[in-house]
Amino acid sequence: MSTLDDMTELDAAMAAVDHALLGIEDATPSEGVGRLIRPKAHLYQETVFVDEGERFKQNFRERQMSVVALSFEYDGFVVRAGDERQRLFYSTDLGMQAFERDRTQESQARYVLESFGAIEIALLEDHGVAPDSNADYVVTLEGQVQQQCAFAAYAVPQLRSMGWDVTVAEDYPYKVLEDTTPWYAVVREEEEKADWFNLELGVEVNGHRVNLLPVLLNMIDEGGQLDFNSLQRSVPRFVEIPGAGRYLPVQPDRFNTLMRVVAELYQGQDRDGDTVSFPGVRANSLSALEDEALGSDSGAAPRFMVESAEHVQKRLRMVRSMKTMPEPAADTGLRATLRPYQLDGLRFLQRLRAHDAGGVLADDMGLGKTLQTIAHLCVEHKSGRMEQGPSLIIAPTSLVGNWHRELGKFAPHLRVCVLHGPQRAAQQPEAAGAHLVITSFPVLVRDLAFFEELEFYYVILDEAQTIKNPRSRAAQAVRALNTTHRLCLSGTPIENNLDELWAQFDFLMPGLLGDEAQFRQFFRVPIEQQQDEMRLSALRQQVGPFILRRMKDTVAKDLPKKTELVRPVELQGKQRDLYESIRVAAHEQVRSAIKKKGVGASTLTILDALMKLRQLCCDPRLVRGEAARFVRESAKYQMLFEMLEQQLGDGRRILIFSQFTSMLSLIAAGLKERDTGYVSLTGSTPDRDRQVRAFENGDVDVFLISLKAGGTGLNLVSADTVIHYDPWWNPAAQDQATDRAYRIGQTRPVFVYNLIAAGSVEERMMALQKRKRRLAENIIGSGVNRAAPSLNEAEVEHLLSPLEG
Repeated sequence: MSTLDDMTELDAAMAAVDHALLGIEDATPSEGVGRLIRPKAHLYQETVFVDEGERFKQNFRERQMSVVALSFEYDGFVVRAGDERQRLFYSTDLGMQAFERDRTQESQARYVLESFGAIEIALLEDHGVAPDSNADYVVTLEGQVQQQCAFAAYAVPQLRSMGWDVTVAEDYPYKVLEDTTPWYAVVREEEEKADWFNLELGVEVNGHRVNLLPVLLNMIDEGGQLDFNSLQRSVPRFVEIPGAGRYLPVQPDRFNTLMRVVAELYQGQDRDGDTVSFPGVRANSLSALEDEALGSDSGAAPRFMVESAEHVQKRLRMVRSMKTMPEPAADTGLRATLRPYQLDGLRFLQRLRAHDAGGVLADDMGLGKTLQTIAHLCVEHKSGRMEQGPSLIIAPTSLVGNWHRELGKFAPHLRVCVLHGPQRAAQQPEAAGAHLVITSFPVLVRDLAFFEELEFYYVILDEAQTIKNPRSRAAQAVRALNTTHRLCLSGTPIENNLDELWAQFDFLMPGLLGDEAQFRQFFRVPIEQQQDEMRLSALRQQVGPFILRRMKDTVAKDLPKKTELVRPVELQGKQRDLYESIRVAAHEQVRSAIKKKGVGASTLTILDALMKLRQLCCDPRLVRGEAARFVRESAKYQMLFEMLEQQLGDGRRILIFSQFTSMLSLIAAGLKERDTGYVSLTGSTPDRDRQVRAFENGDVDVFLISLKAGGTGLNLVSADTVIHYDPWWNPAAQDQATDRAYRIGQTRPVFVYNLIAAGSVEERMMALQKRKRRLAENIIGSGVNRAAPSLNEAEVEHLLSPLEG
């Protein structure tokens, strides 16, 4: 094939002279002059060094990028796309021949090439190639590997199917394998660690296995290479084949699955060789690879083969069988009829037990976690499995009596031993022969030596968020117990951060989420601070099978309506002046502390400042100090009693919650002045049950409750109005308090009032609550909740800013 790349008008003239010397009379082109020939596009793809920064020499740099040279063939002659001549001449035995360039066809070819993302170099001001390069186009301006591979995998084949002649340089680094390359996974038992395994994952190329796990692990560690959202689209991901100079296209669904499984097994542990080591408790994650192997049998995806150790195969068979668990026995002695969603909860607990897995029953408050657990224990008793030893229920002190009552009501056939109170030592000999032992977290810590001597069938933690601090004595105590099965009950398994989820699973299934440092580095920091979607998905998939979460608005359709209202009140007169004077002084102290020590080390100063302002919003009488002694105006206190007068006149029965027991004392004094009956419950109340009975029996219509002492464990469905006198950092604590009235058994609409001082720290706290909810919603489907603030400097400044309005 000849070329006209270097031919000039002078060449054409010299050719005419040659013909004249040979006796040709007319040295002009023959009849074919100007004839149109349909061009054929030629493409040559290679990598060259592209200069960047021509306009900004101080930023000049050079990098290797993928480029293409475009040319067109006319009847055996090839001309570069950038050649500006319109008419081309060449000599034949018949004399001089010429043809016209078909600019329309060439423009269409350029349009096709540009539609695949190629950019004409001549149009770029800040990029250039070496003068001796034939490159006309850059495949992608950014030079990203994924885009380079996409061009090689999809643009080149399509151009060839359109009749283009495409040549790729031998040393071109972005060559792509066929999408049909088969995958394999091998799971082997560790020789030196009991119940530990390792995974190798890769593809077969030309009959040889190539382990891709190091490449996938590097992508996870680097993080920035992954755009999780792009994996949801139809664009494949290209993975480099080590040592082969090739890339493998992986469809997004498969790539998403593989990366998630590898992340679940890996969890940032120390890498040793080309495999991932993991404990047997994480083997459930391999079920996704099994699904890939089953799905690839249809021919819709490249073949996927899994070779597993026998122990892993057995575990995976158990995982699959979890979906087809038989129904629990009907006649178990339970004196209650379970609702449909509670039956599902019972099945969930039975599946966990059948597969030796721990889990969290995380239903919304008021959906009957206690009843579902009792139903589960009745099934275990009916089967004879509880004869292996007693089961231990550990609850907050305030709920010990509730468990005893509920068991007596719904399962009187079970032998129950309560170890609580000053006389508990006398009851200890009964524990070994009981079906169920009930105790509190503080008693467990004090009597741990006794409990460690027993072999339990089940250890069940109620309000399991109690062990959210893994270094607390309660968390260490529950981990020291000897038991066959473990279960957590909590409507708020995540209150502050993901470390609390780790603490509960470290009790339930040690090793599932690695050690605390690994979990924090691999999951918590990337998810909470960097919004890492891939790791969020991996964590959700890891813990999802072991958490059951239902909300009242989706499963308890027969519950009456709940109406939540915010009642703002304006601070006026002396109370407003006092707020501003205290705020200014506190703000200056906080700024000084932050300047000296930083936000993290100034927590006590910040909390003290916020506490004073919150107390002042409630009532100036709560604030210590000379300036507050003579201020008796309280806008919120006045509004509360105006509300109570109206609500009680309408026949409402009311729960009033506050975090400040001193505020409850002030409200109690106001009720006495108005001859309004009430009962109260705080941490110092000696007989909780008597207060609850008095209210539920209708002896009084107002119940004053401290948020900490009465926010859980109470069933007060005779109330139809809940008033939160002051907001708290933890919205879940308020939700739990509300659900003392809004729970199964409630037959009347419930009204919930949140009293706040408008424009103050209280209103800003409520806005801060809303911004803190998203984390736990992504993990378990509920709101993230803050028991105490974790604030940055900007948030502190906002909270301590002047009153608005």
